[in-house]
Parts: sequence; C-alpha cells; structure tokens
Amino acid sequence: MSVQPVRLFGDPVLRTRADEVVEFDRELEQLVTDLVDTMREHEGAGIAAPQIGVSLRVFAYDCGDMFGHVVNPTYEVVGDDVQVGTEGCLSIPGVRADIRRATTVRVSGVDMHGEPVSFECTDIMARCVQHETDHLDGVLFLSRMEPADRKSAMRTLRDAPWLGADAGVR
Repeated sequence: MSVQPVRLFGDPVLRTRADEVVEFDRELEQLVTDLVDTMREHEGAGIAAPQIGVSLRVFAYDCGDMFGHVVNPTYEVVGDDVQVGTEGCLSIPGVRADIRRATTVRVSGVDMHGEPVSFECTDIMARCVQHETDHLDGVLFLSRMEPADRKSAMRTLRDAPWLGADAGVR
C-alpha cells in the first residue's frame, strides 16, 4: 500500500494549475496506485494528484458504481441541467457545503498507459469529475460556494487546528 499524506488548504500546490502528463511510465503507474490507495485510506470519492503534492493532471475516483482514473482529463457539460449537492474535500477537512454543478458531463482523457478513456456520467460521478478537474486547474471548491457559505467556511478554517499560520486564510 502506498498511502501518501494529503496536502491541506494553504499548500501552494493546491492553487497551481497542474502540468499535462507527457511520460507514460512506471512513475505514472505508481502515482495512480498512490492516488487510489490514498483515496481509499481516507474514504474519498476522488482525489487529484496535486492533493498528494504532485502537479500532474491525473485524478482517481471511486464514486457511485464507477472506479478508475483519468490522465489529462477534460470534460464538457451535456445539457443544461444543474444539480446542487453537498461537497467536501480531503484537502479541506471539516468543511462541507452545497455546490452547484452540471448534472451530466462527458469526460475524455487517457489512462496510465496512454489508452483513450471516454465516458458520460451523471449526478454524483459528474460532481466528482468536476471537483477533481477543478483541483487540476488549481481551483478549490471554496471558490464555488455561495458567498455566505464561503464566509462561514473561512471562519471554520481560521479556527482549524490543522491549518498553519502561513496559510493566509482571509
């Protein structure tokens, strides 16, 4: 098992756009294994590489009845339906909020071997794809919150025992 420490709010890697994967090698296979093991250890629905300190465009998921990973993912929204549902984040313990997301998305990318991956998903899996892709773009779900929810979340973060003084919570 290769569980890695989860990077927490305030770590600059979480606010930086991750790099495209260009080498499909043993290191990438190990990264995917680390992501899956870490996600399962923390009982997450998904995890992106920056959350374990690796600035590459990879995420793993175990959500609904779907399990896997996507390298260099992109997605497109399918239809106009939106959903509002509660989200949390392994990198921001203790904070949960309702977030508005597209109900259905079509995901494209490749797997750890460079083979094409493409699927359409809805509901919780669509939420997971959008959340994890946000991580790859350096966007935390805090910025997707309604203003009042974000203000409350920031109050919670100010008092979080795990948050270092250098995190810059405002």
